[in-house]
Amino acid sequence: MLDTQHKLEELLPRLRHSPWLAIDTEADSLHAYPEKLCLIQISYPEHDVLVDPLAGIDLAPFFAELSSRELVMHGSDYDLRLFRRYHNFIPHAVFDTMIASRLLGCRKFGLSDLLAEFLGVTLDKGPQKANWARRPLTERMESYARNDTRHLYPLVDSLRARLEEKGRLAWVKESCAQLVRDCAHYEEANPDLVWRVKGASKLPRKGLAVLREVWRWREEESISHNRPPFFMLAHEVMTAVADAAAHNHSCEPIIPRHLTPRRREGLVNAIQRALALPSAEWPQPLPLPPRRYQTEAQKNRMEELTRRRDHHARELDIDPTVIASRATLVELADDWDAKHGRLLLRWQRDLLNF
Repeated sequence: MLDTQHKLEELLPRLRHSPWLAIDTEADSLHAYPEKLCLIQISYPEHDVLVDPLAGIDLAPFFAELSSRELVMHGSDYDLRLFRRYHNFIPHAVFDTMIASRLLGCRKFGLSDLLAEFLGVTLDKGPQKANWARRPLTERMESYARNDTRHLYPLVDSLRARLEEKGRLAWVKESCAQLVRDCAHYEEANPDLVWRVKGASKLPRKGLAVLREVWRWREEESISHNRPPFFMLAHEVMTAVADAAAHNHSCEPIIPRHLTPRRREGLVNAIQRALALPSAEWPQPLPLPPRRYQTEAQKNRMEELTRRRDHHARELDIDPTVIASRATLVELADDWDAKHGRLLLRWQRDLLNF
């Protein structure tokens, strides 16, 4: 485990001269709030290294070494967003083995499935939901973490050979480049939307006021005690409490028994604060999206786009949604000329080519 500045600095020249770098991360979203980047796993020829972001070391030189490289990763969306949010790091390029496998037609594209299929390697997935903020890590956790990157480059070799054979390597590069662009954008949550959990749209305005205040209480409680919000109060409980309060029913039977007396009191106070608000301060319901009715021409385009997508998917033996989801096809049928450049990658446009 690299947990000092000196150890990290010794690693940097090795990374600089390595022909390839495979990387992964572990966070503690199941155990803490807000989540933290707890571990960075990096493999290069004949070495698998763990870097400890919680050790108080300056990681800027480490990320500087990675910035101009293509990083081999698997299912990298979450990892890239962690890097962008907490370390403002955006890689130059990635080769994502999940994307590559899907473009080859693999229906099972988890890392364990791919390693078993292509390399005959079986991974231990036991510590997958472990608390990665704990120190020291157990031997089993360290082994699990190293295995997440140890086999990635051999997997890339196998995938790349098949992709070149099928003429799809450029598709992977384009798809991975789009993934990097997507993950580079980080937007702060809209304060008027973040508390509107599932079920909020069915509440009256009074209920929305209660839900908002209960969400704020839960957020403060979760941050102050470093516990994920769903451990405090589930979304369905929050909406049930809000609905009961809005209709002047008792919330007592709904409040979970596991809450401590202090937390129960805090929740009740949040409900009472919301009920004390004048109606002018109750949140407005979100407007429903306009219902879309396809014209005959749009229906015809939709049918033709779907036919082309499904035909190519059968020929290529890939999931049709890899080419375009149904929602994307609806948008394209609405206005192909205006939207295909924004919604489709070049290889997808070439296949659909309306």
